[in-house]
Amino acid sequence: MNDILQKPVLDVVDIQRYLGIGRRQAYELVNSGAFHCVRIGNRIKVAREVFIEWLNGTNN
Repeated sequence: MNDILQKPVLDVVDIQRYLGIGRRQAYELVNSGAFHCVRIGNRIKVAREVFIEWLNGTNN
């Protein structure tokens, strides 16, 4: 589980596994606008720092 947060950039599946949620919930989360994500083709990427700040409630 800690291996996930060693990566500088997370995939949706990383967020899914870390939070212990389903695939659909993970995609809904990244598409909700709760935190910044980058789309590269069909892939969605999230910077680890952005995800951690959101998780800790320290994002602005």
